[in-house]
Amino acid sequence: MTRLRELEKQIARLERRAKVLNQISSKYWTARRIIFIAGVLVALAFCNFAGTRTGWFVAGLLLIIFSVVTFFHTKVGNSLTRNSLLIDIKHVQIARIRLDWDKIPPGDPLALPITGHPFETDLDITGERSLHRLLDSAVTKEGSDRLKGWLLNPRPDMDLIKHRQRLVEELRGHHVFRDKLQLLSAVARLDTGPRRARASNLWNSSILVDWLARTERKKSLLPTVVFLFVLSVLNITCIVLAGLEAIPQIWPITLLLYIGSMLLLQGRIKSAFEELQDLENALAHFQVVFRYLESRSYKNTPGVAVICSPFSDKGKRPSVEMKRLGRLAAALGVRTNPLLSLLLHLLVPWDFYFTHRLELVKNEIAHLMPHWLDAWYELEALNSLANFAYLNPHYVFPEMSAHTGRFAARNLGHPLLKPEIKVCNNFELDHGQKIVILTGSNMAGKSTFLRTIGVNLCLAYAGATVNADSLESSLFRLFTCIKVSDSVQDGLSYFYAEVKRLQALLAATRVDDALPVLFMIDEIFRGTNSRERLIGSRSYIRELANGPSVGLIATHDLELIKLADEIEGVTNLHFREEVYDGRMVFDYRLRPGPCPTTNALTIMRLEGLPVES
Repeated sequence: MTRLRELEKQIARLERRAKVLNQISSKYWTARRIIFIAGVLVALAFCNFAGTRTGWFVAGLLLIIFSVVTFFHTKVGNSLTRNSLLIDIKHVQIARIRLDWDKIPPGDPLALPITGHPFETDLDITGERSLHRLLDSAVTKEGSDRLKGWLLNPRPDMDLIKHRQRLVEELRGHHVFRDKLQLLSAVARLDTGPRRARASNLWNSSILVDWLARTERKKSLLPTVVFLFVLSVLNITCIVLAGLEAIPQIWPITLLLYIGSMLLLQGRIKSAFEELQDLENALAHFQVVFRYLESRSYKNTPGVAVICSPFSDKGKRPSVEMKRLGRLAAALGVRTNPLLSLLLHLLVPWDFYFTHRLELVKNEIAHLMPHWLDAWYELEALNSLANFAYLNPHYVFPEMSAHTGRFAARNLGHPLLKPEIKVCNNFELDHGQKIVILTGSNMAGKSTFLRTIGVNLCLAYAGATVNADSLESSLFRLFTCIKVSDSVQDGLSYFYAEVKRLQALLAATRVDDALPVLFMIDEIFRGTNSRERLIGSRSYIRELANGPSVGLIATHDLELIKLADEIEGVTNLHFREEVYDGRMVFDYRLRPGPCPTTNALTIMRLEGLPVES
């Protein structure tokens, strides 16, 4: 609530600023109209009473004044746009705290889950109401994908986790830098129409990289440019000399030779025009963000400074190179004006010259651009994690344990549940408690608890803070079997799909790997009859218990609780419910031992279904 109040105060301050800026903008707009109308009248008056020359002088002076006022009016308009975007960013931050999904920017609608991924779908890492969407504040598609890759990494790395934790801790306290980077990225992504950022549309910033990658190794255009310039000079010389009657009228021949040569050689520069408009826009976008990253606004964050070192190294500055590319792209864009393009090409081989210049610059920065973009994408992904930590100051960084098979959490909660309905629990896994048989009635919270453990481990392994008072965990390979579904396209029944998933889990536990598997299974073998389910479940759990893996199995089958007396390391935990005044009441508290109650018949009675006594 403290963070909410802080953000609401920031929004109120920004709204007051917007009000002042609107008043200033209105005054500038009024001043422009007055200067324009008065300028026309005054200039005409001076023309009539003081002469034309004086009238033109006065008109020029008033035009200068009008231009100055217009310049400052534009600056105020830009400030209004940025102020509005910053308000939007703050509103989205509040929505992330409140889990108001309608106000959190949606992710990429075309993104599909990875087929066969060990936990992506089961833990809601991606999708409509997912962990990735809650965290993701990246503006570029590549930054968003990098964050997703961290959350979905099936093999965590201890050094990488600790490195990211340090960077996230640095950035968490520098909300001005984080907001400014996100703001500038959003400004760069503004549409050419309404000056507004489309939060639902990630900016695909790979266009320039793709353009550089598609550069073919061709012979230099320099000989062609020199040849055409010689023809151009020859043509102009013949025209001038013919006009002075110093030589015969041979310029039509030289002009035809010049134009014919350009047409014959047109194929050498055809590719330069193919993505020109998108390229120009992308260059402007890059320049805005790169200039900010060159400004050393991160000087108090040594870890971030290392990431941004490509922007501060001596030599080529990214924003300057982007500006050079932008000027060259704009020069080539002259061809969109046919009349101007024709006039220029009659004088000089315009497109050939600037295409040659463009190729030179492309070759110079082709090996630098990937480093610049990699730093930017890394910052965007780290910003998302740091923003998550900033918005949830009660979340903590987990302690990564060197001991194998260790997981211990105090007051562990699910970050995708609203605070008012969230219940946190303590939980441990170790050598004495390797496999937990989790029993409980319908809707008691078994499936949610499985996801709670998995989601927080995904956060921990990405380098983020977790929803707990404390969390100590060693490294695991996560594998889940929670949301199994049949497949009409593949011709799979529910049971067969479940068997295939459980077989993949068992295969993962048998791999010779230093990292053990932490598995989470919900309602094992639910797709078959009770007799075969019990036989299959007991055999499967015994097989899991023989390996180094640890995990939880949620079930309604109370026969499985007997395995705690038969297999070392298997224990029972449960959730329960109570019936008050004819309704089910759940406290979602994890308790030791098997569940002493069931509620299926009770639910049927409460809903009016016939139940025999």
